[in-house]
Amino acid sequence: MTSSESLDVVLLGYKSRIAKEVRLRLNLERDLVFNARTNNGYEIDFDARLEWGGMPTEALLASVAGCMAIDIVSILKKMRTVVSEFHMEVIGHRNPFPPQRFTRIALHADVAGSGITAEKMELAARLSKEKYCSVYHSLRRDLELELSWELREVHQATEMDNS
Repeated sequence: MTSSESLDVVLLGYKSRIAKEVRLRLNLERDLVFNARTNNGYEIDFDARLEWGGMPTEALLASVAGCMAIDIVSILKKMRTVVSEFHMEVIGHRNPFPPQRFTRIALHADVAGSGITAEKMELAARLSKEKYCSVYHSLRRDLELELSWELREVHQATEMDNS
């Protein structure tokens, strides 16, 4: 059994709590301002003029990044690492003509913690992209997705360090 296969066994049921159907309600608030409210009560505002809310394309980028970040951190924790910081910068490249879809998304993760190696990060990122990130897999197949990262080791303070 490869390390990837054994990790798959550990991750069985990882997303078993995911609803088969996702619902939300989108309401026109005024002019071109919309409010999306999930069944769980969370809200996102969209505004074509960027005065009262963000653009739907920004929310899509945030959704891809959020999905991959949740996957990666969850997988790293299953690998018995400690993730103390995780930041992600996201750049979406769009087609200049309608439909102005994303043609490429670049994500760069800055990860700090202990026990995280390049090999573990590579496996977590690959599993998220190839298998687990439902947002990415809901997009067009010709969308390029690039994920990069930097790792920083954070050592846990011990009682002896404080004396």
